[in-house]
Amino acid sequence: MTDVIKLNAEKRSEDKNPRQLRSEGILPATLYGKGMDSISIQLNSKDFTQAYKKNAEATFELTIDKKSYKTVAQAVQKNYATNETQSVEFKVI
Repeated sequence: MTDVIKLNAEKRSEDKNPRQLRSEGILPATLYGKGMDSISIQLNSKDFTQAYKKNAEATFELTIDKKSYKTVAQAVQKNYATNETQSVEFKVI
């Protein structure tokens, strides 16, 4: 049985670039799945990093605009110089 980790996210506005978001402690991410358009989202970087370190294989339940998505972290991009998470791709399962 894998863990289910609940995280709040919100749709990402286009007025800030990912570098600006990361400097504010916000992690840019993408949500995609079969039969849906991909959604650019953002979430608290610290919350995700702590949860991912505990269990990278966990199921992440993302709540966006009062709707929940069961997902897995399909691709996690890191800055290998600083070990900071740069972005995440969540796949709906």
